[in-house]
Amino acid sequence: MSKKIIYGLFDDEEVLLKSAKDMVSKGVRIKDVFSPFPIHGIDPVIGVPRTRLAIMSFIYGAIGLSLAWLMMGYMIIYDWPMDIGGKPSQYFFMNLPSFIPISFEMTVFCAAHGMALTYLIVNRLYPGQTPKNPDPRTTDDKFMVQINISENKKSAEEIKSMLSSTGAIEITEK
Repeated sequence: MSKKIIYGLFDDEEVLLKSAKDMVSKGVRIKDVFSPFPIHGIDPVIGVPRTRLAIMSFIYGAIGLSLAWLMMGYMIIYDWPMDIGGKPSQYFFMNLPSFIPISFEMTVFCAAHGMALTYLIVNRLYPGQTPKNPDPRTTDDKFMVQINISENKKSAEEIKSMLSSTGAIEITEK
């Protein structure tokens, strides 16, 4: 099997989205899209499944909330109970209103850091590794479509002609 890849470069995200819809409707499988910002509506067009990151975010937040309550319950009730302003410190639920800000902050802290680490791990962006971006212009103002020829039934020439007819400004084959 050939490892040939065709890249189509676009100036506008709307043109790329229209081109992707047109090419997928004609049976071309698009492997990936590179862009400087998210293109709304491209995921279902190129067949990217819905992400489960929201579930992971909820789990990380629940872990943060649990850790916050464990920490505050231990410190305020058992380790160093103090009578501040006549507030009872015998039971956790009696102090719950004063724990809300800390609970919120710890929930957000764990969810944000967990999501950042999950993103890096899922995308295999480990320290010292360079991202696999075929053209540095896609981090500034251009948009690129990657098509693997081995995953398509159409020939390279057919795919190139489809790209040029749908608005690609530059087509390269590697």
